[in-house]
Amino acid sequence: MRFGIDLGGTKIEIIALDGSNEVLRHRVPTPQSAYDDTIKAMRDLVLEADQKLRMRGTVGVAIPGTISGKTGLVKNANSTRLIGHPLDKDLAAAVGRPVRVANDANCFTLSEASDGAAKGADVVFGIIVGTGCGGGVSVAGRVLSGPHGIAGEWGHNPLPAPRPDEITAAPKCYCGRTSCIEAWISGTGLAADFKRRTGLDLHGHAIAEAAAAGDAKAKAVMEDFYDRFARSLASIVNVLDPDTVVIGGGLSNIHTLYDELPPRVERYAFTPEGRTRIVKNAHGDSSGVRGAAWLWSEAEAAALAKKK
Repeated sequence: MRFGIDLGGTKIEIIALDGSNEVLRHRVPTPQSAYDDTIKAMRDLVLEADQKLRMRGTVGVAIPGTISGKTGLVKNANSTRLIGHPLDKDLAAAVGRPVRVANDANCFTLSEASDGAAKGADVVFGIIVGTGCGGGVSVAGRVLSGPHGIAGEWGHNPLPAPRPDEITAAPKCYCGRTSCIEAWISGTGLAADFKRRTGLDLHGHAIAEAAAAGDAKAKAVMEDFYDRFARSLASIVNVLDPDTVVIGGGLSNIHTLYDELPPRVERYAFTPEGRTRIVKNAHGDSSGVRGAAWLWSEAEAAALAKKK
């Protein structure tokens, strides 16, 4: 049995996989208080799953950040209360077994490359575009991490080829830098751009719907959104040249992305010879939690189950 936990900003979800079959799922609100309360909430989910299934499962966790290979502490998390803590060690002590922790975008990518929208593709670039904008890379069914633990984190590269007006209006990112890709094309960034230009508050889906209905201001904002997204993706294509790009997160449900992005990416990419395959995720919100479960192999899960 393999347990996966998706530690989000508003909810914590656990899933149990027997092979590739889901046998349990439960979610609770993410504590908005102390870090220790988050550890306790995850501990309770794991121990309750053990009890319900009468079997100890391996534990993998997807987080909005990464564990530093140098310090062993969480870094680069937009859920800032996690930063500076040894989350894997703290949770392992709480549940009485080893815990593996990976970036949520890496878990998303692993899930979609294994049996999702990118199944069968050799090189996969996974994107989560929601409140933030993360990325992950899978090659031959294995997620790449790198010595810094940040492989695929394109969201904190600067927006490529900025126009003069984009330089003037460059938004600040929570990471402390200016004009990060995340600050432009995340759901938060899209809504902020719309408010800068119209004075109105709308979330990403509402902006896309208004554009589809013919609203001129919304159409102009969405046109820039597609263009910035395509410029950003073209830089990935130039370096990685993935077989498939899979998009997840809340903005992945904007269906026009899959028509608008491929020709624009090819226009910006170096010596294009065919459109990059850009697809919507297959597992929806479950991709991150399923990928967290797959941080452990079935053989490792079977070995743990035999231990008392």
